[in-house]
Amino acid sequence: MAIPRPSSPRAAWADLKSFLGGQEKHKIGIAIVSMAIPGLIVLGLYLDSRTDPRGPQIIYAQSWRADRSDAVIEKQNIADQKILDAQRLEKQREYKRLADKLGIE
Repeated sequence: MAIPRPSSPRAAWADLKSFLGGQEKHKIGIAIVSMAIPGLIVLGLYLDSRTDPRGPQIIYAQSWRADRSDAVIEKQNIADQKILDAQRLEKQREYKRLADKLGIE
Protein backbone atom coordinates (compact mmCIF):
# COMPACT_ATOMS: atom_id res chain seq x y z
CA MET A 1 0.00 0.00 0.00
CA ALA A 2 1.43 3.35 -1.01
CA ILE A 3 1.51 6.31 1.34
CA PRO A 4 -0.56 9.19 -0.07
CA ARG A 5 1.15 12.49 -0.77
CA PRO A 6 0.26 15.37 1.55
CA SER A 7 -2.40 17.62 0.07
CA SER A 8 -1.82 21.27 -0.67
CA PRO A 9 -3.61 24.00 1.32
CA ARG A 10 -5.58 24.91 -1.80
CA ALA A 11 -6.86 21.32 -2.15
CA ALA A 12 -7.67 21.15 1.59
CA TRP A 13 -9.63 24.43 1.34
CA ALA A 14 -11.55 23.18 -1.69
CA ASP A 15 -12.34 19.95 0.14
CA LEU A 16 -13.60 21.89 3.17
CA LYS A 17 -15.78 24.14 0.99
CA SER A 18 -17.31 21.17 -0.78
CA PHE A 19 -17.92 19.49 2.57
CA LEU A 20 -19.62 22.53 4.09
CA GLY A 21 -21.53 23.37 0.92
CA GLY A 22 -23.12 19.95 0.60
CA GLN A 23 -26.80 19.34 1.18
CA GLU A 24 -26.26 17.05 4.17
CA LYS A 25 -26.29 19.54 7.06
CA HIS A 26 -26.00 16.87 9.75
CA LYS A 27 -22.37 16.34 8.71
CA ILE A 28 -21.45 19.75 10.12
CA GLY A 29 -22.75 18.84 13.57
CA ILE A 30 -20.98 15.51 13.46
CA ALA A 31 -17.76 17.23 12.40
CA ILE A 32 -18.01 19.71 15.28
CA VAL A 33 -18.66 16.96 17.80
CA SER A 34 -15.85 14.82 16.39
CA MET A 35 -13.42 17.74 16.80
CA ALA A 36 -14.74 18.73 20.22
CA ILE A 37 -14.29 15.33 21.86
CA PRO A 38 -10.49 15.07 21.26
CA GLY A 39 -10.22 18.77 22.12
CA LEU A 40 -11.90 18.17 25.47
CA ILE A 41 -9.65 15.20 26.16
CA VAL A 42 -6.52 17.24 25.40
CA LEU A 43 -7.85 20.13 27.50
CA GLY A 44 -8.56 17.76 30.40
CA LEU A 45 -5.05 16.31 30.22
CA TYR A 46 -3.57 19.80 30.12
CA LEU A 47 -5.57 20.98 33.12
CA ASP A 48 -4.75 17.79 35.02
CA SER A 49 -1.03 18.33 34.45
CA ARG A 50 -1.17 21.80 35.98
CA THR A 51 -1.37 20.74 39.61
CA ASP A 52 -0.04 23.00 42.30
CA PRO A 53 3.27 21.86 43.74
CA ARG A 54 3.07 20.56 47.24
CA GLY A 55 4.34 22.73 50.01
CA PRO A 56 7.07 21.64 52.36
CA GLN A 57 6.22 18.60 54.45
CA ILE A 58 6.95 18.95 58.15
CA ILE A 59 8.08 15.81 59.95
CA TYR A 60 8.15 15.97 63.71
CA ALA A 61 10.77 13.88 65.51
CA GLN A 62 10.49 12.83 69.12
CA SER A 63 13.02 14.30 71.49
CA TRP A 64 14.46 11.97 74.10
CA ARG A 65 16.75 12.48 77.03
CA ALA A 66 20.34 11.45 76.35
CA ASP A 67 20.67 9.52 79.61
CA ARG A 68 17.84 7.02 78.91
CA SER A 69 18.56 3.46 79.92
CA ASP A 70 18.28 0.50 77.56
CA ALA A 71 15.30 -0.81 79.55
CA VAL A 72 13.38 2.43 78.94
CA ILE A 73 14.22 2.27 75.24
CA GLU A 74 13.09 -1.36 74.97
CA LYS A 75 9.88 -0.56 76.84
CA GLN A 76 9.09 2.30 74.43
CA ASN A 77 9.91 0.14 71.40
CA ILE A 78 7.55 -2.59 72.62
CA ALA A 79 4.77 -0.03 73.18
CA ASP A 80 5.33 1.45 69.71
CA GLN A 81 5.33 -2.03 68.15
CA LYS A 82 1.99 -2.85 69.81
CA ILE A 83 0.50 0.31 68.30
CA LEU A 84 1.83 -0.60 64.83
CA ASP A 85 0.54 -4.18 65.16
CA ALA A 86 -2.91 -2.92 66.14
CA GLN A 87 -2.98 -0.59 63.12
CA ARG A 88 -1.91 -3.40 60.78
CA LEU A 89 -4.52 -5.74 62.23
CA GLU A 90 -7.26 -3.13 61.75
CA LYS A 91 -6.14 -2.59 58.15
CA GLN A 92 -6.26 -6.37 57.56
CA ARG A 93 -9.80 -6.45 58.96
CA GLU A 94 -10.85 -3.64 56.62
CA TYR A 95 -9.47 -5.53 53.63
CA LYS A 96 -11.14 -8.73 54.82
CA ARG A 97 -14.51 -6.93 55.06
CA LEU A 98 -14.00 -5.53 51.57
CA ALA A 99 -13.08 -8.97 50.23
CA ASP A 100 -16.18 -10.46 51.85
CA LYS A 101 -18.38 -7.78 50.26
CA LEU A 102 -16.84 -8.40 46.84
CA GLY A 103 -16.90 -12.18 47.19
CA ILE A 104 -13.13 -12.56 47.04
CA GLU A 105 -11.65 -15.52 48.90
